[in-house]
Amino acid sequence: MHLAYPAVLSALLFCTGLYGVLARRNAILILMSVELMLNAVNLNLVAFDVWLSRAARDTLHSGQALTLFTIAIAAAEIGIGLAIVLAVHRNRGTSDIDKLRDTAEGPGTEGPDSSAAEKAEATA
Repeated sequence: MHLAYPAVLSALLFCTGLYGVLARRNAILILMSVELMLNAVNLNLVAFDVWLSRAARDTLHSGQALTLFTIAIAAAEIGIGLAIVLAVHRNRGTSDIDKLRDTAEGPGTEGPDSSAAEKAEATA
């Protein structure tokens, strides 16, 4: 098999995942899109490892070893990500990214270092 087939499939998977990250508003769907992008990278790692192992007979299959590390990191990322999303959903009642932006400090809000006297003085 030629290297072009898995490379094109990997590029399509990565672009689909990138579109999902940029266009989606649900945190769960964004995490799924990130997983799709990581799987595209895994496909590329294995395809290039097989392609390069044909040139050299004595290889270590480092692409496949890196794929195993990537799968382990992806599993940890999805576990922590889902825990955070579930905690936010319990507190806020939604996992919509646009509705969660009010947690960030805007230009008109006071920072954590301002005292109560300064806030009372500003309101008076």
